[in-house]
Amino acid sequence: MAGEDEYKYWGIEGRQRSTPTYIDAAQKALVRECSAPDLSVETIDCEVSHQAQRQAGVTEYDPTTEVITIALTWTAYERHGWEQFSSTVRHELIHAWQYHEFGEADHGRTFTRWTDHLDTSKHCERFATPKWWPVCEDCGGRIAWYRRLKTVRNPEQYSCSKCSGAIRVEESEGH
Repeated sequence: MAGEDEYKYWGIEGRQRSTPTYIDAAQKALVRECSAPDLSVETIDCEVSHQAQRQAGVTEYDPTTEVITIALTWTAYERHGWEQFSSTVRHELIHAWQYHEFGEADHGRTFTRWTDHLDTSKHCERFATPKWWPVCEDCGGRIAWYRRLKTVRNPEQYSCSKCSGAIRVEESEGH
């Protein structure tokens, strides 16, 4: 096993020349927290995302190679700091375990059985302001949108997935 202060931890590496502080800390957390039987951290790659707006982290799985990749969002780390952001690392680690064990991941029973043990939750705080909010006229349900998708451009062509009510779009302040 590589030492905790080395750039590479059990095959987990940031995919850029200099490792940002939060990736370094995330790698150490993965090594420290990864106590799931049969899940070797050598199977987990860690990447930095400078573009993501909707998610602080995401875990992807390639079933053909069985490679599990955790991408962590730089902006979320900058806004939240390590203490809060480390919960995202633990959240994504649960997804990595799910992929390893079951070949798929969700926020169901197998996810919630780990949340208390790893001191994390199903959802993270929003770190970027959405540009648009499609809102249901009937039930008041709201969804955050960061890109101008079809629902935002043509809300009259869509209905609420919960109650089938009409949709209107509210633009966030400053956009």
